Amino acid sequence: MYALIEYKGKQYKAEKGAVLTVDKLSEEKGSTVELDSVLLVSDGDKISVGAPYVAGAKVKIEVGETFRDKKVLVFKYKAKKDYHRLIGHRQAYTKVTVTEIIGA
Repeated sequence: MYALIEYKGKQYKAEKGAVLTVDKLSEEKGSTVELDSVLLVSDGDKISVGAPYVAGAKVKIEVGETFRDKKVLVFKYKAKKDYHRLIGHRQAYTKVTVTEIIGA
């Protein structure tokens, strides 16, 4: 059984026991979050597709560790104008574990 969920504008494929990397969550490590923005639920034989979400379907996730990704360098440059800027960015992520998928 798997589900496609939408969280913070991004879509993820959630299966029971799967570890997903999502944008940083404000919840504490070890807490449980229930997501109801489920786009699709499949249990092998039957597929339920939402418009836009499947009514009654939920995915429970357990919050894991929060970490920051490697640094991405952004370099701006304009030719012949003596303009250049170097900016670094490190995105914060949280690992979550899918504990349960409740289908409609």
